[in-house]
Amino acid sequence: MELPYLTISEAANLIKKKELSPLELTNAVLNRVEEQDGKLNSYITVLKDRAIAQAEEAEKRVASGNYLGPLHGVPIGLKDIFVMKGSQTTCGSKILEGFVSPYNATVVEKLLGAGAVIVGKNNMDEFAMGSSNENSYFGPAKNPWDTDRVPGGSSGGAAAAVGASLCLGSVGTDTGGSIRQPASFCGVVGMKPTYGRVSRYGMVAFASSLDQAGPLTKTVEDAAIILGAIAGVDPNDSTSVNAPVPDYTASLTDDLKGVRVGVPKEYFIEGVDAEVDSAVRKAIELIEDLGASVEEISLQYTEYAVSAYYIIAPSEASSNLARFDGVRYGFREEGAKTMHDVYFHSRAAGFGDEVKRRIMIGTYALSSGYYEAYYLKAQRVRTLIKRDFEEAFKKVDVIVTPTSPETAFKIGEKASDPLTMYLSDILTIPCNLAGLPGISVPCGFSSAGLPIGLQVLGRPFDEESILRVAHAYECRTNWNERHPEL
Repeated sequence: MELPYLTISEAANLIKKKELSPLELTNAVLNRVEEQDGKLNSYITVLKDRAIAQAEEAEKRVASGNYLGPLHGVPIGLKDIFVMKGSQTTCGSKILEGFVSPYNATVVEKLLGAGAVIVGKNNMDEFAMGSSNENSYFGPAKNPWDTDRVPGGSSGGAAAAVGASLCLGSVGTDTGGSIRQPASFCGVVGMKPTYGRVSRYGMVAFASSLDQAGPLTKTVEDAAIILGAIAGVDPNDSTSVNAPVPDYTASLTDDLKGVRVGVPKEYFIEGVDAEVDSAVRKAIELIEDLGASVEEISLQYTEYAVSAYYIIAPSEASSNLARFDGVRYGFREEGAKTMHDVYFHSRAAGFGDEVKRRIMIGTYALSSGYYEAYYLKAQRVRTLIKRDFEEAFKKVDVIVTPTSPETAFKIGEKASDPLTMYLSDILTIPCNLAGLPGISVPCGFSSAGLPIGLQVLGRPFDEESILRVAHAYECRTNWNERHPEL
């Protein structure tokens, strides 16, 4: 097998035994990025010299017997929403043009502390606002299974890079499905941890009560490895939770005896593609064959999730994005005569259409006279959705659903219809509103050869259960062993 096709676990095993050089592996991945990424646009910035230096350092440590663990010397990507000292961070936006961070995000610190080699910064929808990666100032990333189609969003560049073996894994962010939906579209594993499980310090905020970092990988085991490295409380982030971080790889098993699986009827409705429905139902049958008990459940407030999300997330975004003003850092429109002109013209030219749309929605929802009618009502709906899940988890251990109602759509197909685009996340948004962990794992392909994802949701801070179910399913299938032809 060519080196870039290795999983993290496979590469780690070879590096630990000194049968594979981190430098050799990193150069192989960098060469593949150089050869293939022109077709995908999955990276905004490739950190070639820096990655080689990190690989050389990793190699020295391994040679001296100072092996740091399964990410040591392994080349991974990073969504361009995490600040990294001395490196450009753009969030896919013109308004951060030229911004170089003076510090590292906690996720970056933890990855570097684990010995990982960061190959580059992955393309993304501007400020993580999108479901297709078409909103990036740097152009759309493309799906490795069909480059006329989107890779999903907003972590589309990360999913495309992992799917095409332009890195062995990546770390993205998930606000309403932005890890799981692109993972489904690109045929990889994508995991959103419980809100508060991973520090948000140095992760540029979109919606602060929803955003969470998580891994995109080729296998469930690899997702467990990355999650174990980046999880944990952080004094720099007051929303991170001081809960024990288990060895997630220890929970992986192919035995599901005693596991209670809930299948919500509201996730199998009109609008879910017939091939997606069929693939997910077959996956549920296999999970049952592995020893799990399966029962239908109801999550009655699911239909209100998208409406509530598109009040809450834009409201928080309108506040968070106020800091991008053309004064302190990033892009500034020339020729402004007053401070008002600096703000007005810099933001008008620096933000893309989708970001402007969401800022306006959020500002309106928070404005005098509308705050209670929109924002407070949306928060009440959020509470009902959370209670829905709490009641369900009294009866079941995990919930299994399709990740997305469809497979990857054509680039430009939904660009002029924001509402249809927003509905792409209808099956992933409830998990974020409730702060739950969720994972998407490949469960089949459509007749057009496009990947389909299976979503597994769990109780707060019970990532082990969803990893266990996803891994057991993965072990009995070979969907993750297929590779796109570029």
